[in-house]
Amino acid sequence: MGEKPQVGWIGLGGMGSRMAKRLLDAGYPLTVYTRVPKKAQEFARSGARAAGSPREAASGSDIVLSSLTDDAAVEQVYLGPEGVLAGARPNALLVEMSTILPQTARRVGQAAQEKGTAFLDAPVSGSTLQAETGQLVLLVGGDEKDFERAKPLFNVLGKGAYLMGAVGQGAAMKLVVNALLGLGLQSLAEALALGEKAGLERGQLLDVLSQTAHVSPGQKAKMDNVRKGEYPPQFPVRLLHKDFRLILDQAARLNVPMPVTAAAQQMFSIQAAKDGDTDCSAVIQLTLDLAGGAGGRA
Repeated sequence: MGEKPQVGWIGLGGMGSRMAKRLLDAGYPLTVYTRVPKKAQEFARSGARAAGSPREAASGSDIVLSSLTDDAAVEQVYLGPEGVLAGARPNALLVEMSTILPQTARRVGQAAQEKGTAFLDAPVSGSTLQAETGQLVLLVGGDEKDFERAKPLFNVLGKGAYLMGAVGQGAAMKLVVNALLGLGLQSLAEALALGEKAGLERGQLLDVLSQTAHVSPGQKAKMDNVRKGEYPPQFPVRLLHKDFRLILDQAARLNVPMPVTAAAQQMFSIQAAKDGDTDCSAVIQLTLDLAGGAGGRA
């Protein structure tokens, strides 16, 4: 086996910090950049190098990965004067892992191509637990040769990586996945509210639903939150609310009717305004509270 490539990592939020730590623990020489110096210092104590800008992080790296909040952050980090493309080596590989619009991924990819730098968009399906344990699913857009080059890192980060097509198609697939995530949570919320209002006891209601074929693994994973009435943030509702905006933007561009998604977005808007840092599954409690169910906690 050859020497591991120098890796730059940009963005040390809930997901990014966990993914970066997996690469560091796997022996990859890592340079990190984040707007929160304290987080970079924590990685420096574990053997990483802290950079002062995305440009600096990219300048010494063979592969640069990023996990950021939204489209505006991605464009600033890659295209700004102190951005990744200002410092990237011509033969570097850039891997953008945020949930963004496909056209944003293509715009950054085109700028990278003009500089002679390879680019993949590779958003992930999964939350902080999957990021920590390396069980993410990576949804990738770009050239196959670049995909194969990134595969060893993807194998550290997830249980599967899928090349969906050209740059932007990874982002398109992520919006499809998150549409199902949000709709699944809202449908579970409404079913539980209906059952409680009819007088069914919450614990038994959850027990029986979990045995049916109609509840997905993702929905089942959130049932314990409902039992406890506690919603610790694995995937904050403010981020899924942002993703709903992207989904409906994409739908409008493609003339795809999504009336149920538009309705669900309103519930996530209410919960995001109430407490955007709670887990996205808190929309279930919101729906139960609005319905005034007769059941109560398990």
